[in-house]
Amino acid sequence: MQSRQHWEQVYRTKGATSVSWFQQHARQSLELIGQTGVRRDAGIIDVGGGASTLVDDLLADGYSNVAVLDLSQAALAAAQERLGRRARGASWLVGDITEVDLPRHGYAVWHDRAVFHFLTTPEERNAYVRAVLRAVRPGGHVIIATFAEDGPEQCSGLPVMRYSADGLHAEFGAPFTLLRHEREEHHTPAGAAQQFLYCMCRKESC
Repeated sequence: MQSRQHWEQVYRTKGATSVSWFQQHARQSLELIGQTGVRRDAGIIDVGGGASTLVDDLLADGYSNVAVLDLSQAALAAAQERLGRRARGASWLVGDITEVDLPRHGYAVWHDRAVFHFLTTPEERNAYVRAVLRAVRPGGHVIIATFAEDGPEQCSGLPVMRYSADGLHAEFGAPFTLLRHEREEHHTPAGAAQQFLYCMCRKESC
């Protein structure tokens, strides 16, 4: 995983609304989370959520057990400042997803938009999958969004992986059933078009 210093520098120099992955509303993520059918009090973790507005809309929609994890304290601080008092309705976690110790079966939904594709070594990806296996309850849902096969080869000056739906599912393996996959053309604040792939899986009983 890239260093915490790198991401702190990104958020302190660019600001939360200028980074290439910024969205006013994470509509595709919200729709997929809604399609899981989880209760409003079910545990949801947004991995690499940072300053994303997803937490805003989840709280506004009545979800009451939302955690946001990011490597950058500056990113989380930007989200908390934006939310004001509403930030108390979420849990805020600083950590590297390949190393962090999350509660066993603590979450019904695992959401990640644009973290997994930064894991460029098999060791990092294996550590990530182990974290998912531990933290997501049996029958829970895992929503991962990465750059598609025709997406960028770099982001924020760093190399990334690009995936097809089958290729992304293969990284997670037999404990996960691929339920659906979708594409999204994301337009960055600078006006560039980036092709994303979203996959939603169900974690089977293990």
